Amino acid sequence: MMDKPVRAADRPFPLAVEAGKTYSWCACGLSKSQPLCDHAHRNDTIFKSVKFVAPESKTVYLCGCKATKTPPFCDGSHND
Repeated sequence: MMDKPVRAADRPFPLAVEAGKTYSWCACGLSKSQPLCDHAHRNDTIFKSVKFVAPESKTVYLCGCKATKTPPFCDGSHND
C-alpha cells in the first residue's frame, strides 16, 4: 500500500477557479489530471482528495510537490 505521495511537479499548478465551485485536489500525485483528482488514489493508497470551494473567481496555486503544509495550496515546500 502506497503511503507517501508521488511528487507530481517541482512547481505549483496555477488554476483558474470559479467562485462557489467545488474542486478536488490530488493528494497522492498519481492523477493524470494534475493538479485535480481523477480518483487514481483508490487503488492501493492511503490518500483521499482534498476538496475545497473557491470563495472567489481567481487564479490559485495548488501544490505540485505534494509536501505542502497547507493543502491544497502551495506553501513553497517544493523549494526545500
